[in-house]
Amino acid sequence: MMMEKMCAKSNGLKRVVAGVAALVMIGGLAACGNAGSSSVDGNASANADGTIEVVASINQWGSVARDLGGDKVDVKSIMTATNVEAHDYEPTSSDIAVFSKAQVAVVNGADYDSWASKAADATKATVVDAAETAGKKDGDNPHVWFSHDVREKTADAITAAYVKALPDQKEYFEQQHEAWEKKEQAVEDKIDAAKATTQGVPYAASESVAWYLADDLGMTDATTDGYKNASANESEPSPADIKAFVDALESGSIKTFVLNTQEEDSTTKQLIDAAKKGSVPTVELTEQMPKEYDDLTDWMGALVDDFAAAVKQ
Repeated sequence: MMMEKMCAKSNGLKRVVAGVAALVMIGGLAACGNAGSSSVDGNASANADGTIEVVASINQWGSVARDLGGDKVDVKSIMTATNVEAHDYEPTSSDIAVFSKAQVAVVNGADYDSWASKAADATKATVVDAAETAGKKDGDNPHVWFSHDVREKTADAITAAYVKALPDQKEYFEQQHEAWEKKEQAVEDKIDAAKATTQGVPYAASESVAWYLADDLGMTDATTDGYKNASANESEPSPADIKAFVDALESGSIKTFVLNTQEEDSTTKQLIDAAKKGSVPTVELTEQMPKEYDDLTDWMGALVDDFAAAVKQ
């Protein structure tokens, strides 16, 4: 029954929606040949040299796309620096040109990189929307690369897109996926081990960037409501909101402070000082993958170590 659905003709749907059994469906994609598919469609196909042109909006997903494709893909990431805010990024004409040439486009989704989603939808590329693979939508926390579940589902969807483009390389892409899974499992093993100390520990954050990772670690978000709501709405917290957060940090009731160093201002400086007064350990991180990392799983593994070390202090 599943094979029949995979081989059924679609009406031009381009997005990849990876369900729980997405990778199991890959065999069906290859079997469908050039027929349309309800999961992977569009005009994804290989270049004359047998490689797939891939574009990723941010380097986090670009690294996953590269790992999964190996020497069968040419991956270009648009955003690669931590000093640029993805929400506000204005794509250049050369960025748009990269999207227009791609057979597979990987975007974050959840309104995080709407510029990339628009650029990808205007092409014939097969689009993998990371947030969409796990049922996340506009209005949800968009920093989905911090989620183990989203990383898994996005990897499944990317592999499915590659098999659609190069069905004769199905075995190769399965091997690449298996190698990636081993690295992701190493992160999951770290998370499971860290839970012995992080489970139930209250933390607060200057922004909800790493919320998914903290949730995977079983931690409790104790960020004061007024500040949290202002941050979620991208508005300025009121003096009362800031004072409540400062008081909570200084009281010592919060055990870990998570600071997004990519977005520091006068308010975060107050929070940093309050954390020091309350002897609250700080985990510093950025929204985009730092330049010292070339792989999303390596970065996530390092952050798990940072959280575990902070909680132990």
